[in-house]
Amino acid sequence: KINLPVIRQYVDYLVNEQNVKNVFVNGTTGEGLSLSIQERKQLAEEWMCQGKDKLDHVIIHVGALNLPECQELARHAAAIGADGIAVIAPFFFKPTNRDELVAFLQKVASEAPEVPFYYYHIPPLTGVKIRVEELLDGIKAQIPTFQGVKFSDTDLLDLAQCINKNETGEFEFLYGVDEQLLGALAVGANGAVGSTYNYLGRQTNLMLQAFAKPDFALAQQYQFLTGEFLNFVIKLGFGVAQTKAVMTFVSGIPMGPPRLPLVDASSEFIVKAKAKLDSLVWPHGN
Repeated sequence: KINLPVIRQYVDYLVNEQNVKNVFVNGTTGEGLSLSIQERKQLAEEWMCQGKDKLDHVIIHVGALNLPECQELARHAAAIGADGIAVIAPFFFKPTNRDELVAFLQKVASEAPEVPFYYYHIPPLTGVKIRVEELLDGIKAQIPTFQGVKFSDTDLLDLAQCINKNETGEFEFLYGVDEQLLGALAVGANGAVGSTYNYLGRQTNLMLQAFAKPDFALAQQYQFLTGEFLNFVIKLGFGVAQTKAVMTFVSGIPMGPPRLPLVDASSEFIVKAKAKLDSLVWPHGN
């Protein structure tokens, strides 16, 4: 079951310990698609409530497999004052081309006409491989609130083409593959949404600062160390359940078990992952 009282502690930890002030609620790491509509609303409300005057932006994922639920969640997000909404492509009956995908997204976005809208592009999980570059053509005419893309794919060619088209800078591209963030920044991504930022947010912010300076060698050090950890745990078997376990031992906040069909991380995984994370030597002792 969802644990609402822990969110206050979670917000304070993100802000004070990780220097993270923007959150993406009910996404992949939060198991949004495994939750009921009522649970998703409760979580969104609690994040908005606890994040007030502490968080800069709360973007709420409102995607679902059916249009009416997406629309209901979009209206709810607008009503509670969300800073943005995001939607994945439906992944059982899938859109097969750009026009079908845009028609679906438009029907959701129109239910929250004052709220910035993001397309959540995550083809490894949805199987919807419509290129974002293609999606962007004329998108503002069809979805006036279109703000950008949460781009969770390793295809940096597609991302680069999107950014190349975005000459006026009207769209935001928030990159979602944590181990490749530096590469995405190099082609022009201007933000990131990912699971490791729960427990490596401080180090990632230092990487962003190094990139902005620019001190590419320092930025590489941070990216390589994040990659070293992820490469290690991916070989052990790394998913949402394991992310919850890592976040629990790093933060001390009980993140709880995942919901079936996902199962808890093993004690062996926790021991090995903790030892690996503790062994990393960050630049300047960070």
